[in-house]
Amino acid sequence: MSRLLTRLGYTAAVHPWRIIAGWVVALALTLALSATVGGSPHDDYTVAGSASQAGSDLLTERFGDTYATDARVVVRDPDGSLDPAVVDALSGRLAGLPHVVAVDPPRMSADGDTALLTVRYDVPVTDFTGSAAVDALRSATAPTEQAGLTVALGGQVPENFAPPSGVAELVGVLIALLILVFAFGSVVAAGLPMAVALVGLGVGSSLIALLAAVADVSTVAPTVAAMVGLGVGIDYALLLVTRFVEGLRAGLPVPDAAARANGTAGVSVVFAGTTVLVSLIGLRLADLSTYTTVGIATLLVVLSVMLTSITLVPALCGLVGRRVLGRRARRAPGADAAAGRPRAAEPGATATARWAHRVGRRPWPWALGALTLLLVLAAPVLGMRTWPQDAGSQPESNTTRIAYDLVADEFGPGANGPFLLAVDLTGTAGSAGQTVVSQLTERVAADPGVAAVAPPVLNPAGDAALIIVQPTTGPQDEATVELLHRLRAELPQTVRVTGLTAVFADISDRLADRLWVVIAFVVGVSLLLLTAAFRSVIVAVKAAAMNLLSVAAAYGVMVAIFQWGWGAELLGLPHAVAISSWVPILMFTILFGLSMDYQVFLLSRIREDYLATDDPRGSVVRGLAGTGRVITCAAAIMVAVFVGFGLDADPVVKMMGVGMAVAVLIDATVVRMVLVPATMSILGRANWWLPRWLDRVLPHLDTEGSDPRPVGSADPTDGDPASTHPTPAGVA
Repeated sequence: MSRLLTRLGYTAAVHPWRIIAGWVVALALTLALSATVGGSPHDDYTVAGSASQAGSDLLTERFGDTYATDARVVVRDPDGSLDPAVVDALSGRLAGLPHVVAVDPPRMSADGDTALLTVRYDVPVTDFTGSAAVDALRSATAPTEQAGLTVALGGQVPENFAPPSGVAELVGVLIALLILVFAFGSVVAAGLPMAVALVGLGVGSSLIALLAAVADVSTVAPTVAAMVGLGVGIDYALLLVTRFVEGLRAGLPVPDAAARANGTAGVSVVFAGTTVLVSLIGLRLADLSTYTTVGIATLLVVLSVMLTSITLVPALCGLVGRRVLGRRARRAPGADAAAGRPRAAEPGATATARWAHRVGRRPWPWALGALTLLLVLAAPVLGMRTWPQDAGSQPESNTTRIAYDLVADEFGPGANGPFLLAVDLTGTAGSAGQTVVSQLTERVAADPGVAAVAPPVLNPAGDAALIIVQPTTGPQDEATVELLHRLRAELPQTVRVTGLTAVFADISDRLADRLWVVIAFVVGVSLLLLTAAFRSVIVAVKAAAMNLLSVAAAYGVMVAIFQWGWGAELLGLPHAVAISSWVPILMFTILFGLSMDYQVFLLSRIREDYLATDDPRGSVVRGLAGTGRVITCAAAIMVAVFVGFGLDADPVVKMMGVGMAVAVLIDATVVRMVLVPATMSILGRANWWLPRWLDRVLPHLDTEGSDPRPVGSADPTDGDPASTHPTPAGVA
């Protein structure tokens, strides 16, 4: 792998315009295809095998598509007297909209100033793409608003549409660019990682649009993929550019420096990227199509940025040459050209080395202190409650949130999440069926958790009935879920409880059950990869354990911020909210893969030094000194990108951004700067223990290209007479 990437890096540096032109064509082609034949993302909330899905299927089978999806239009007269004629006119306009099969009779509030109209569509909400359906609703309600009435849109159709803003991506890019300029001291060097990441992100995002043309892609998938792709793309390119700069300062010619960077850091990029890809595959085990598409979309972007990193970075490095260095550095090339790499930092040579030396001298207090801090941060996770976010979590200026609050104030909180009882009357049609339905209605109405029960609706064949039940509590309230479980346990098997709240509850339960399956898969595969890469069982187990601690600590901080409300309002949320059911599994798979990036970058340098010096403690200090700056810079960029997404209005994206920013910050500080050097100093040579039988079985993976050939090997151009550049290091 190292020699292949070295050859690729040298070729790209010698012929940069070929590589650049290739990526420009690829970007233009994918953008053009996505614009012409690409599709739009839309969600698929099918929960195969769940009780809510069985109820939905029964309603569709017996009632047709009348209850496929809905929208709610809430009309309120600020003067306190709503004219029925205005409501009837609005109902007529809504009935004429595309795919609308019925508009339920208006439900009036007790004081008569508010009306609730439920619009029924004949297609699932996931079939609506873009803003067409919401725009149609706004057109129909425009005359009502012009009459001076307050109109707000709620229900599945408006809540399923979130207009893209692009603010999160822009904030992350700008902050990351500032960090890069500060780190390199050169605008050219800072621009290289950013340009490479944006090209990879553009290609990957276009591929997602093409995927959406032939499959259901979650609406949140492009945002999550952009968040991860932007972060890892900049990080991968940053690592390669850093190694290229090191080579130039060591006196290597530009093509050789690019080749060596690709043959060393490029191997780390491929290994780290592969680990992220494997982790994302674990989302398939969540057994929900939404997660599968998020995993595939993110995989496409990560794969794109990984390929651009190992090809476009050396090409751009070959093009700009020594201009990546500051002016002072260009005049003073390194003196270690013979070795082809900068000298390893000795203890005390840098601030990072001095820090690692300090931790290594007294590792036990540092290790126990870091472990205690992580456990304290993780403690709130024991009380974490998950629930898919609904309109009640949206900003107060959002029309769906306005509708949600109006409904709760005028009709009760449970009106925002009614249950649909699908009753199978096969074999009990006629008067017997009506008697069964009447008894069920009375039985359900007697439950203390039920606020109201609407009159039952029988289908034309008389073999099914629908009973709409309004709980006394809102959709996110734990009491509502308890009512759901109670109804399912006490009612006959012929009654299936469904509705959006029931679907959300089933999704939450499914994800809670599958979380451990996903964790086991991701951790197990990561252990195998790390053991093969670093030839050590201890290092692999320790790395996995530290990653689990980082993720648990991030979960705990999220619970404190969002569920306990310690900062929810500062982040734009109206109040404390449950953790979105979508977030824990997504965060785990993505963060476990990203954490492996830093593990690979750091442990590769430590192992390389240990193999060369046989000094277990000194190799930790020198390895941390050699990677501390780039890891710190990479982590700062990741945090900046994720914090930018934390500004997104969507609660799910907001939680993902904040949670991942916290996790990366913890991982790059407490774990990498304290736990890793402390535990490795405690274990000494035991860090690298590997049973002989396992050593024979495992494949050998060189994660850092630690044994490249010296400068002066055979010419990689295979006799190309047009090439007059020196032969790169590490080419066979």
